[in-house]
Amino acid sequence: MAAENRFAPADDRFALSEERVDHRFKGLPPDAEGLTVGALAAERRSLFGGGFTTPVLALSAESVEHNLALLETYSERHGLAFAPHGKTSMSPQLFARQLEYGAWGITAAVPHQARVYRAFGVGSIFLANELVDAAALRWLAAELDRDPGFRFVCYVDSVRGVALMDQALRDANASRPVDVVVELGAGEGARTGARTEADCAAVADAVAAVPTLRLIGVAGYEGEVPGADSDRVRAWLRRLVALAADFDRAGRFAGEAGSGGSGGSAGDSGATGTDTGPHEIVISAGGSAWFDTVAEVFADIPALSRPVLKLLRSGAYVTHDDGHYRRITPFNRVPEEGALQPAFRLWAQVVSRPSPDQAFVNAGKRDAAYDLHLPEAQVVRDARTGEIRPATGISVTDLSDQHGWLATEPGAALEVGDWVGMGLSHPCTSFDKWQLIPLVEADGTVTDFIRTFF
Repeated sequence: MAAENRFAPADDRFALSEERVDHRFKGLPPDAEGLTVGALAAERRSLFGGGFTTPVLALSAESVEHNLALLETYSERHGLAFAPHGKTSMSPQLFARQLEYGAWGITAAVPHQARVYRAFGVGSIFLANELVDAAALRWLAAELDRDPGFRFVCYVDSVRGVALMDQALRDANASRPVDVVVELGAGEGARTGARTEADCAAVADAVAAVPTLRLIGVAGYEGEVPGADSDRVRAWLRRLVALAADFDRAGRFAGEAGSGGSGGSAGDSGATGTDTGPHEIVISAGGSAWFDTVAEVFADIPALSRPVLKLLRSGAYVTHDDGHYRRITPFNRVPEEGALQPAFRLWAQVVSRPSPDQAFVNAGKRDAAYDLHLPEAQVVRDARTGEIRPATGISVTDLSDQHGWLATEPGAALEVGDWVGMGLSHPCTSFDKWQLIPLVEADGTVTDFIRTFF
């Protein structure tokens, strides 16, 4: 599905390939100090023989491309637009690839993320949160004013939040109304969102009463449904669709600017309504665990007064993982649709072998995600021969700040100096520990470096 304003040219000062390699970036070759990132990538060094130091996180170039293509195909097959959650990687290079693979835009959670996206030219942003920070709203108003092609959508889930947004946007002399979607909460005790349809209607009424906001749809996050299973998630998604239909019948969604109600002219007191109203109704859901159920329910959205933008927001797919998402991915339920490939591998070196049943590598909590599962020892690269073999009889049992604890079964071949390649669980807390990540082909050749901005 084609994207709107996918990735505008970024300012030259943000040219990532011109950034200098230095002490800020762990794992990179010490003899590359002072080279630009682009120059180092052009050397196509080997991850193993090219001077990289351990620990070092590597991304599989082939798996990343496979995953990007798979979600593009999946979204097109099911008539979904796609705004992958950028919090996963916070990598402008990966955003650009996602947009090239048909994404509508990129999802954010907090204002900082949206600022990073804009610095690198992302033209459409979906903020999956209510935005009530006055300083952030001033920035947003200026950004919308500066770029008429910039599209921004965010949640609203409270009357108080609407009031705070309106006041901040008025104070900022906002010239364009901010497009909002009412967030339907996933249930009592879940995360954010208005809990009932009546609560959602009250929020919609509050939006209609102010000139600085424009209601264009509804949204939520099915991953927070209490006791989530297919039936409960399906039931909540049907509530979300029914809410959109009810709002549409009641004429709650914004029409053309200046036609009254949400998005109308504000005169001297707020958004002037100089742009035209939205031509579609947004219905958005879809994390990385239930997008098959989202596709199923969204396929049955009834005809509304305008076309519906069915917006999926999964983010973890770009690298997948060897733990949590390997277990919960919807492709386990629909294997005929394809399969994602884990793209992360953390390489660490054995620095101690104090007993036959124990070893230690030089990667720990500062290097590996551990909030959901410990890393998984997958392969060993022999320090003597360079041979890579399965990590048979080797398991990670604990992490210290800078050490990984390994248990070794009798006969497990492992000695000081060997490299251990580990799979990780949870992409979001893997990316955020690394500022510059080698992109590695299957033969170990480093072809690029992925920059992150957390």
